Amino acid sequence: MRIADSSSSSSSSSIILPVRDYDLAATLDSGQVFRWQRIGNSWIGVVGKKFVRLTQIENGIRAETAAPIKNWQWLRDFLQTEIDLAEILKTFPDDAPMNNAVAACRGLRVLRQDPWECLASFILSSTKQIVQIRQIVSQLCECFGQSVTLSSPKGGEGRGEEASIQIPSPQPSSRLGGAREKNSLCFAFPSAEKIASLTESQLRGCKMGFRAPNLLAAARQIADGKMDLEKIRELPLAEARHELMKLRGVGEKIANCVLLFAYGFDSAFPVDVWIERALQQLYFPRRRVSEKKLRHFAAPHFGPHAGYAQQYLFHYMRTKLK
Repeated sequence: MRIADSSSSSSSSSIILPVRDYDLAATLDSGQVFRWQRIGNSWIGVVGKKFVRLTQIENGIRAETAAPIKNWQWLRDFLQTEIDLAEILKTFPDDAPMNNAVAACRGLRVLRQDPWECLASFILSSTKQIVQIRQIVSQLCECFGQSVTLSSPKGGEGRGEEASIQIPSPQPSSRLGGAREKNSLCFAFPSAEKIASLTESQLRGCKMGFRAPNLLAAARQIADGKMDLEKIRELPLAEARHELMKLRGVGEKIANCVLLFAYGFDSAFPVDVWIERALQQLYFPRRRVSEKKLRHFAAPHFGPHAGYAQQYLFHYMRTKLK
C-alpha cells in the first residue's frame, strides 16, 4: 500500500487507499450518513474526532487530515475499502430489479459507522427527509459537539505558526480553518454522555421536535450503563435488534439501520418508505403487499447480504427511479 504522508512539510497528512469498484459519491450520499459535504471534486466530513477530506482517484481514494496520522485503519474500516464487493454482489438475486440497481449504483459500499453516532442520527431521522436530517444533525454538532483539529503547527511544535488544509469552496474566500463561524464540520458528533447532560429544551433548540425526548432518553440509558452498545456486536441478529428496540424511539426500522450501518449485520434489512415503494413497484407491481409481508419476502429473497442489496435498491429508487 502506498502512503503519502506530508506531515514533514505541512500540517496535513494524506494517504492513498487503493481500492477498485468504489463509488465514493454514491456511498456518502446514499442516506447512510448525514454529515458529509461535497466541495468540488472532494468530500469533507468528520470521522470520530478527525476532520477528513476524501477525493476519488483512479483505483483509489485520497484521504487528507489536518494533523498527522500514523495508523489509518480507522478510515479503512469506516469506508470498508478492504471488503470484496464482487463477492457480496454475487449473493444478490439474479433478477431484473436487482441487476438494474447494481448496474446503476455499482461501487456503492455500506459504511461501518460509530454505533452511537449512527443510532442517534437515525433516532433523529424519524419521519424526516434526508436534507432535513442533515440540518438537524448539523445543528446538534454545532451546538454540542467537541471541536476537532483543523490545523496543526507548521514546522514543529512551539513555532506558533499554523497551516490549514486548503478546501475548495463555492465561496472563494473560504478555507479550512478560516473565518467560517460555527461550521458543523468543525465539530465531532456529541457523545451520549454530553447529550445525557442536556435538557429536552436544549435539544429542541436544534429543531428536532418530538425526537428530542427520544434522543435524550436513549443517551441517558447509554450514559448510565443500562445499554452497552459494544455488547450489541456480540449478539445474534435477532437478539441485537431486540436490545436496540428497548431504547426509546427505536423501532424495527431504526434498529435494522444501526445493525447494518454500524455493526456490520449485512442481513439486517431496514424497510422505510423508499424500500417499501421499491419492493412494491419492482417486485409486486400488480398487487398491494403489506409491510410485514414485504419484510418476510426480503430475507430469503435477497440472501445473506440482504441489507447490502437493500442499500442498492434504496439508492436506485431514490436517485434513478423517482
